[in-house]
Amino acid sequence: MTPYTLHPGTTLLLAPRYWGSIAWYAAMAAHENVIVDYRTRHDKRLKLTHRTTLADVNGPLSLTMPLSRPADRDRSQGPLRWSDMLVSPHDEWWNIHRVTLESAYGRTPFFEFYIDRFLPALTAGVIDRFPTLEAIDTFIDHRVREILGLPLDVGTPTGEIIDLRDTEPTLDFSEPYYQVRSSRLGFIPGLSIMDLLFNMGPESALWLRRAINK
Repeated sequence: MTPYTLHPGTTLLLAPRYWGSIAWYAAMAAHENVIVDYRTRHDKRLKLTHRTTLADVNGPLSLTMPLSRPADRDRSQGPLRWSDMLVSPHDEWWNIHRVTLESAYGRTPFFEFYIDRFLPALTAGVIDRFPTLEAIDTFIDHRVREILGLPLDVGTPTGEIIDLRDTEPTLDFSEPYYQVRSSRLGFIPGLSIMDLLFNMGPESALWLRRAINK
């Protein structure tokens, strides 16, 4: 267990996320164990698996990582799963994402402190380093968990199973945290965990604990 844990003896099942939301990490933190399940069936309507929302200079902005199906996969192998999906090099999207992050968060207090940890997923060669959706999402997720002090996935579920794979977690907590453009844009809720990290740094963990224990 961690200082976050509200529900000991539980395992939370979550669907994969690209730069998961603050609410996604809050749900993860509240349970003793977690499994992000990449074996769930691929559904192209579920964009959050490879899309995230940040606060850009003019407000919320979504970034989407393009995916492709394996060229050599046939129907005899069963249903297509998220673990099968490949990261596409289309439009060299990693440059767009990195430049957008620099524009959105370059003036936040902790951007320079944290961004180097994530650059392998935002620079040339990313397709070689992380050829699949599971590989790149897991890399980013594990760096975030290290910063927040959250444990990594358990191998098999234990205790009571809480299944949120078909649900996007929500966070009913009204206390805003510092956002660098709040004086102009107001507080923007419901963003990616990167917004909390880059704006609040080590205090992200304290804010997240208050949100969980409201």
